[in-house]
Amino acid sequence: MKSIIFQALSIFLLIFGVSCNMSVKEKPDQPNIIYILADDLGYAELGCYGQQKIETPNIDALATNGMRFTQHYSGAPVCAPSRCVLLTGKHLGHSQIRGNDEWADRGPVWDFEAMTKDPNLEGQRPLKPGTTTIGTLLQSAGYKTAVVGKWGLGAPLSEGIPNKQGFDFFYGYNCQRQAHTFFPVHLWKDTTTVLLNNKMVPPNTKLQEGADIYNTESYANYWLTDYSPDLMQKEVLNFIKENKDNPFFMYYASPIPHNPLQAPKRWVDYYLKKFGDEEPYIGNKGYFPHRYPHACYAAMVSYLDEQVGEIVATLKNLGLYENTIIIFTSDNGPTYSGGADSPWFDSAKPFKSEFGWGKGNVNEGGIRVPMIAQWPGKIKPGTKSDLISAFYDVLPTLCEITGVQAPNDIDGKSFLPTLIGLKNQEKHDFLYWEFPESGGQQAVRMGKWKGIRKNIDKDSLQIRLYNLESDIQELNDISSQNPEIVKEIELIFKNEHEMAEMEKFRMKALDK
Repeated sequence: MKSIIFQALSIFLLIFGVSCNMSVKEKPDQPNIIYILADDLGYAELGCYGQQKIETPNIDALATNGMRFTQHYSGAPVCAPSRCVLLTGKHLGHSQIRGNDEWADRGPVWDFEAMTKDPNLEGQRPLKPGTTTIGTLLQSAGYKTAVVGKWGLGAPLSEGIPNKQGFDFFYGYNCQRQAHTFFPVHLWKDTTTVLLNNKMVPPNTKLQEGADIYNTESYANYWLTDYSPDLMQKEVLNFIKENKDNPFFMYYASPIPHNPLQAPKRWVDYYLKKFGDEEPYIGNKGYFPHRYPHACYAAMVSYLDEQVGEIVATLKNLGLYENTIIIFTSDNGPTYSGGADSPWFDSAKPFKSEFGWGKGNVNEGGIRVPMIAQWPGKIKPGTKSDLISAFYDVLPTLCEITGVQAPNDIDGKSFLPTLIGLKNQEKHDFLYWEFPESGGQQAVRMGKWKGIRKNIDKDSLQIRLYNLESDIQELNDISSQNPEIVKEIELIFKNEHEMAEMEKFRMKALDK
């Protein structure tokens, strides 16, 4: 009797197992997704976008093996709102976070020693509970989700932390201010602080009085033991290895090449030999001093490029390369502070790189960013797209790739048809930005036209109009010659702006 029961059970399990195997095989493969977000990387700071001084062979290889976008835009001209737009699929007229809000009413939020003792002082204004993000959507499709790097969308003890916004795993800086040093005294792993072997050297610490600015030993305080980008890369590679048997989404929000100027010596030495000796940066524009600022900035970008190469090599070693889509981009245009010298590198070429034109501004140099997508067997190698797109298109694109229904209240459009070479790409009538900082700004990209408002806080609602086909640097205001276009853009400004829930992000002139 036991034998009969055992045989029946064996047959049942065999049939059930075959059935399960069949269902697994019938289910289409879900690609792994790696989205790499550089921080303050200019449009032209990669070799494949025309950079002449900085070497980026691994990122260039992504373009060689995939698609390079020439008209892709960030969510905002600075960090936190750009990330909010990315994760929620809503442009700045509808998004929760529209600027960098350090939530200063909590206390001394810029006191780094105080932050170390009290995590309530860390972090930025949080995303609301229940926010639909790329993370929550991909979790619903069975993906393991992770964010490594810089978060900036919710303080450690708030509802805005990554683990409550759709991410199974988090490692890195919760707080953008903490990322002003790459040798912090702690990072976060999920909801736990990880103490590092670094002494406290607060950002903006100047050289000792009387120090020889030409002696590299004078800069010893700015290179310590635990280099956070190294630690983050280890977590990225480990997450990939741990999830090789199930689909995963890795959002790698690298903190570089955002200031401070801190890069591995081997890379600094490489560029010192290439560029030759130079004048030191002594810290007069914030962050930390550095003996060789040009060499160090280039070193940071090449170090990030090296990390991209390691990620690709890991995917190949694990047999995941063919079923992984990699997207590489930047959160906004190049910066002007902390010893970075965007004009020297021509970082935003063909746009203007100088102060007032890059990061923090809705000009092309502040919001047009490089974007490369590689997906073996799906994206044709060596292709280029001039599709006008933005960060808020990423969410619906990843939803379509993974078979998830995108929310109805987003502003984005999937660019998957462009990626895989189909002709049914839905295009935007316009792209929209607003930014309550730097005097208050709005911008619209509509075909060849670019409309900009600046100094909105001073009730300046004048619209400057540029034809990007003939004036890529936005130097010649032709609004008076094109009143009908100006009226159309004015209507877009009015219709796309919703008064922000948070008073910090409101512009009185728009909310009258």
